[in-house]
Amino acid sequence: MDDRQRRSRTASDRSGSKEHPDRQRTHRSETARGQDIRGQGSRQQGARSQSGRSQASRNPNRRPANRRPAARRPQTKRRRRRNLGIRICLTVILIIAAIAAVFLWKRYSPSKEKANLDKYYGIEQEGQLAIVVNNEVVEPKGMIADGKAYIQYEIVRDYINSRFYWDPNENILLYTLPKDMVSVEVGSKDYTVSKDKNSEDYVILKTEGSTAYIALDFVQQYTNIDYEVYDNPERVVIVGDWGEHTVAEVKKDTQVRYQGGVKSPILTEIKKGEEVTVIENEENWKKVRTKNGFIGYIKNSALKDAEKKNVTRKFEEQEFTNISKDYTINMAWHNVTNSDANSGVLQKIAESKGLTTIAPTWFHVKDTDGNMDSIASTDYVNYAHQANIEVWATIRDFDGGINSYDESYALLSYTSKRETLINQLVAEALQSNIDGINVDFEKISEECGEHYIQFIRELSVRCRQNGLVLSVDNYVPKGFNMQYDRKEQGIVADYVVIMGYDEHYAGSPEAGSVASYDFVKEGITETLKEVPADKVISGIPFFTRLWEQTPKTEEELASQKGTEEGEYAMKVESKAYGMTEAKEVVSQAGAEITWDDTAKQNYARWESGGVTYEIWLEDEKSLEMKLELMKQNKLAGTAAWALGLEDPNVWQLILKYVN
Repeated sequence: MDDRQRRSRTASDRSGSKEHPDRQRTHRSETARGQDIRGQGSRQQGARSQSGRSQASRNPNRRPANRRPAARRPQTKRRRRRNLGIRICLTVILIIAAIAAVFLWKRYSPSKEKANLDKYYGIEQEGQLAIVVNNEVVEPKGMIADGKAYIQYEIVRDYINSRFYWDPNENILLYTLPKDMVSVEVGSKDYTVSKDKNSEDYVILKTEGSTAYIALDFVQQYTNIDYEVYDNPERVVIVGDWGEHTVAEVKKDTQVRYQGGVKSPILTEIKKGEEVTVIENEENWKKVRTKNGFIGYIKNSALKDAEKKNVTRKFEEQEFTNISKDYTINMAWHNVTNSDANSGVLQKIAESKGLTTIAPTWFHVKDTDGNMDSIASTDYVNYAHQANIEVWATIRDFDGGINSYDESYALLSYTSKRETLINQLVAEALQSNIDGINVDFEKISEECGEHYIQFIRELSVRCRQNGLVLSVDNYVPKGFNMQYDRKEQGIVADYVVIMGYDEHYAGSPEAGSVASYDFVKEGITETLKEVPADKVISGIPFFTRLWEQTPKTEEELASQKGTEEGEYAMKVESKAYGMTEAKEVVSQAGAEITWDDTAKQNYARWESGGVTYEIWLEDEKSLEMKLELMKQNKLAGTAAWALGLEDPNVWQLILKYVN
């Protein structure tokens, strides 16, 4: 027996098989023949066949290996169906994922769209110069001429330096200095400062029709600004907001976009290392200003090293000096209606206590050419000075020769007419030896505002030159009287006076207090937002109004329908009374006086003959609360309208607050 037979038998013995050796050989021969019939299959199938032979040798009861594939066919079909389902699912998932990826890419990927820069800067036609002032793109009302940048007057006035003034009626440009006036004529390289001639190497002022353009170099001469001109599109970038700013460095090449968001159009590309001024912070973006005049948004991740930086420019600003009294002002207007009334000043002074300043109503604008009427009295001034009282004579644009908004506009909108009025006014002041001028112009329309404040500027120069105190009367600040420009008054004038009365005025459609506590408080609070406290004088009333109210008839209501008056069911008339007279009226009516805690005034109401009467009294109690406001806010003083209307006891109260 050879070694192969010996190993085979030994293995058979070890397995415990009782099958005859010949039977085993026959089984292997049949298997081999089956493999020969199938031919050469795959290695994997051959491996399964070999495994089958091994299993058959161990277990003779199993079916021959060549029968197994037929038995496994149902499982193979199920597996194929399962695999097909998996492949379909995967395909669907991949398609959905691809669609989602495209959607997300379109939604969140950075846009490469370029912004239309002409539209961004507002350029509509060739030759327009775009303008950026500090952090704002303004209207493109500029041009380049002879290599110089010119800016339209309105842009200069509203965004750069409001002290420039253009008179289109007389074709002259003015600029107000503390003690001088600068003037330029159209098309000229020359300009005058207090009649001294100066020249530039360029035309200072150009016009196109009624539109005036000022050379930016000339504006810069009197304004603390820097500017640079850039191309594509042509634009000028003006910077004048000096002080502390947040700046940041660009840490990689990136884009400045119109708005915060990757889909917003691109304004410009910006390089690594450039510096930008940060205007606002948003969640993932910063609003910035680039040095070349783009205001847009950069992602936070593209910026680094944000820090506070003090940005300045060397410039010598001319200072408007003012006269400031070293005492609390106790001023009262003296309503003088004719020359004979001046003789009453001695009695008025004798009846007052602690008066520091008296303002007689001496001057009235006579006509729209700038002429004026005067009832000034040197004797009056001498009497006042003997009592150690200063005289600030009042000039008015009403209650005299002119008395309308149109007439005030016709006067103040011409430089020559303003000059005529100022010359006459200052001449009268010097001749009568008064100490100051008090301006009480109450007919100023919104259209007239810039001309009015120019009048105040020009008058301030002449007062400064002659040592005259300039005070300006103002309404309690409201949206409809902002044209009086209290902020500029607070710079060029010595004192700004609040007329804290006429809350309800003659002709008012409803009855009410002349000067409630909240009305006076509002006047002080709002004025202090624009004018330093040591320049503010709080005006109080020595008078009140008795209101008479009767129901309107059906005919009256019908005729007033759709008007402001039609909103009120009562017909209202009023009459002004001084403090003492008002108390007598209430006493004679036998009416009960009660305290109105809202108005902070004593109040009375009664009916007689079908008429309802109402009155809010001014007395020591109401005035003390107004004077307390003056003291709390550390104002320059108080002023009262008008001498002769007060209760004599009120002077002792005023002394308590002005001493």
